Amino acid sequence: MKSFQWIYEHAAAHKGPVIESLLPNCLERGELSQVPDSTMFSAMSLRIFRAGLKHSVVDQKWPAFEKAFWGFDPQKVALMSDEQLERLMQNDQIIRHWGKIKATRANAYFITEIQATHGSFANWIAQWPEDDLVGLWAHLKKHGAQLGGKSGAYFLRMVGKDTFILTDDVIAALKAQDIIDKPPTSKRDLAKVQSAFNTWHEQSNGRPYCQISRLLSFCVGW
Repeated sequence: MKSFQWIYEHAAAHKGPVIESLLPNCLERGELSQVPDSTMFSAMSLRIFRAGLKHSVVDQKWPAFEKAFWGFDPQKVALMSDEQLERLMQNDQIIRHWGKIKATRANAYFITEIQATHGSFANWIAQWPEDDLVGLWAHLKKHGAQLGGKSGAYFLRMVGKDTFILTDDVIAALKAQDIIDKPPTSKRDLAKVQSAFNTWHEQSNGRPYCQISRLLSFCVGW
C-alpha cells in the first residue's frame, strides 16, 4: 500500500497547485451535532429521491416535497397514515415513486428512534467515530430504508459528516494499490478499505477522510 505522501504527490502532479481548492470540507463534530434533524432528514430524503434521476429535476421540485412532508419534521412524518402517503401519489408537484415515498416514512421512524436514545439524530451521526465509517454505512442500510449502496455515504457527505465515498475512481485506486481486487461489498473487503483510510488519516496528521478520498480519485491513471 502506498503512503499518503505518495498519494498526495501524485494527485498534485495531476491537478497542479490548485489541488487544495479542489478538496471537499466537512463539519467539526460540534457543528454537525447542532444541525436540525429536519435538515438531516430532508438531505437523506433528497439523496434517496435523486438516486437514478437527474438531480436538477429533483432539486427543482424539492420545495413541494418540503411542503408535502411537513417540513421533514421526523415526528410528524413518522405518524403519517397509509392513506396520507397514498394521497401523495396524486400530487403532481412531487416525484410520485411509491417505494421512495414509503421509505420517507420509514426513515422518519428510524430517526425518531435515534432521537429517543441520543437526543438528536445529528448528534448520533456526529459522534460516530470516523475510524468505523463502514459500520455507520451498514447501520444506515440495515435500519434505514433505501440507504444501501453508496446512498448512505452520499447522504453523510451532504450533511457534512467526514466520510470517504467509494466512487468508481476511488475503487480503481484501491485496486491499483492491491488493497482490494474487486468492488468492496463484503464485510471483509470493507474492513480492508477502512483500515487503509485509517492508516492514511494517521500518516497525514489527521487530514479528513473526505479529502483523502478525493485525492485517491485524482491518482487514477497516474
